[in-house]
Amino acid sequence: MTAADAHRAVEAVWRIESARVIAGLARMVHDVGLAEELAQDALVQALEQWPRTGVPDNPGAWLTLAAKHRAIDLFRRRDVYERKLQEIGRDAEVRQESAEAELDDALDDHIGDDLLRLIFTACHPVLPPEGRLALTLRLLGGLTTQEIARAFLVPEPTVAQRIVRAKRTLAEKKIAIELPPPAELPTRLASLLEVIYLIFNEGYAATAGEDWIRPSLCEEAMRLGRVLAGLMPGEPEVHGLLALMEIQASRIPARTAPDGSPILLLDQDRARWDRLLVRRGLAALARAESLGSLGPYGLQAAIAACHARALTPQDTDWERIAALYRLLAHVAPSPVVELNRAVAVGMAYGPAKGLEIADALMQERTLRGYAHLPAVRADLLAKLGRAEEAAGEFERAAGLTRNARERTLFLDRAAALLRPPA
Repeated sequence: MTAADAHRAVEAVWRIESARVIAGLARMVHDVGLAEELAQDALVQALEQWPRTGVPDNPGAWLTLAAKHRAIDLFRRRDVYERKLQEIGRDAEVRQESAEAELDDALDDHIGDDLLRLIFTACHPVLPPEGRLALTLRLLGGLTTQEIARAFLVPEPTVAQRIVRAKRTLAEKKIAIELPPPAELPTRLASLLEVIYLIFNEGYAATAGEDWIRPSLCEEAMRLGRVLAGLMPGEPEVHGLLALMEIQASRIPARTAPDGSPILLLDQDRARWDRLLVRRGLAALARAESLGSLGPYGLQAAIAACHARALTPQDTDWERIAALYRLLAHVAPSPVVELNRAVAVGMAYGPAKGLEIADALMQERTLRGYAHLPAVRADLLAKLGRAEEAAGEFERAAGLTRNARERTLFLDRAAALLRPPA
């Protein structure tokens, strides 16, 4: 095996196993930052040894063992190890074996609980949203600071500072690495799900830059969603979020043309949708429905399922989608939900009805810089034959978006409306 092959293997193993290793260490040392440092030490050791010795048969176990030994060394240096031996009260040899066995247990047992603790810690509400995003991708996704910076189009030092601040905040606030008490679970779970969906959304519809989508971020969010669904199988919203992400991600192959330009939902070739992801998403939705009433993510998944089940755009059950948006607006009211409802109502009951809803949002302060409000109005105005007004709204939308592909799309639609008929 060449050194390059070994390095690629190390990187692949780290992406898969790092969360498990860090989670076990965090429970042992009670410090997320220190746990990551110990795991990184094991990674450096792998990068040094594997090119010479080859990749071990069980590379994840190798990393875990290496990290465990680093933790033992740390305990020795800090005299914690000796104190633990004295507490056990046996002769030196037996005491050492017992202490090392205890450390083995700390790393090898309750992996599911450890990962769950780490997820809730990385997404703790005490951290600002950008800190939660960066720390989650670093600890649970195994992404480097450079990869996170590239994904969100921010300078690498900015991401590094966010991660450092997040870990410092957790330490200063003495946030325990533990599962939240039952009374706090709904709020903490909502924060966790929000972080995962923010990661997915940035991949599905990039807010800025030259790319319309970033599939790698979508894949990372879905991976985290699947891990969480395995750890919390009885939570309907966990399955609802997973269903929503998988159904939406099924459209990715059809969302862009060969040149990277966007293709809107109603213009997509549905034969290019990933049917495996559709089936997985519908199964996750069924699981959510079987566990109780659908929450915000489950309802959005039900809306996405209406599109997934329609073989052609004409087959779409827009009346059901409009009804689901009305329910979603009741469960989780927001101006963006209402804007999406305007689109559905316009498709189900005519553009004039949809425009009424969209027009009512014009004074909504939170939507003043939101490019999709004028874009929705433009589409509805165009369907009503008000081409000049529609073109002006598309131009306004182009001025608000920070995504280059989306800006071109809006300007092209404005130009087409103003072009004299052939």
